[in-house]
Amino acid sequence: MRTNLFYFTGTGNSLKLARELATELSGAKVISIAKAIKEEIDTSPEWIGLVFPVYAFNAPVIVKDFISKLDNIRDKYIFAVANCAKIAGDVLGEVETGLKKKGAKLSAGFIVKMPGNYTVLYGAIPDEKQEKVFTEARKKIKQIAEIVKNKNKEPLSRPKLPLRGASLLIRHFFGREKIYREDKKFVSTDKCISCGTCVKVCPVDNVSLSKEKRPVWHHRCQQCFACFQWCPQEAIECGRSTIGRRRYHHPDITCLDIIKSH
Repeated sequence: MRTNLFYFTGTGNSLKLARELATELSGAKVISIAKAIKEEIDTSPEWIGLVFPVYAFNAPVIVKDFISKLDNIRDKYIFAVANCAKIAGDVLGEVETGLKKKGAKLSAGFIVKMPGNYTVLYGAIPDEKQEKVFTEARKKIKQIAEIVKNKNKEPLSRPKLPLRGASLLIRHFFGREKIYREDKKFVSTDKCISCGTCVKVCPVDNVSLSKEKRPVWHHRCQQCFACFQWCPQEAIECGRSTIGRRRYHHPDITCLDIIKSH
């Protein structure tokens, strides 16, 4: 079965899930959304998978833009794997709506729990708890693979109406331009050594180094927190709430993996 697995990641969770799913699906091709969106997107395989994180009950802006660029997908088996720390909101309904606009259907959608990276609200969970989450995620990926292999059409895991409404409200409140400009909260501290890692890991080229060799953000942020989480000196903060909180990126994914995915 020819399958293209398109993923978006900031700290490695979605890339890890996509790789594990590719193995279960007998070598499906794993493709970065951040790369693919800049080119002609290959939708020729019969199976198309979308693997991405959930941000505030919704899909990242770049994932929505990617879906809007998909062509010739009307008769494809399309499935989505969204990962989140706790509550996914109506993210699968959002993806389904986007696909309908392209004349396609979301044949199956799944939610997989992974450690969160939104350090504005919480620090990374301890390693032993992370491993338990990873173990459950691996089990879920195997289950997803069996459903996909059989081309089963699964009812979407969608929340009840109150949470659907909350997802919609947040979607409107955190519109594209507001999300883009959330990077105004990022600052570099005196721990910065001007290594440029933040520039290299950004999936949308939103970070550059100033004449003083300090990071500057350009207001097209995806809120993936790659710049924050991969900084080797922990020299980037997002407001004051992140100070002293433990950082997170997937332990099986390297900084080079992230850089190559863009």
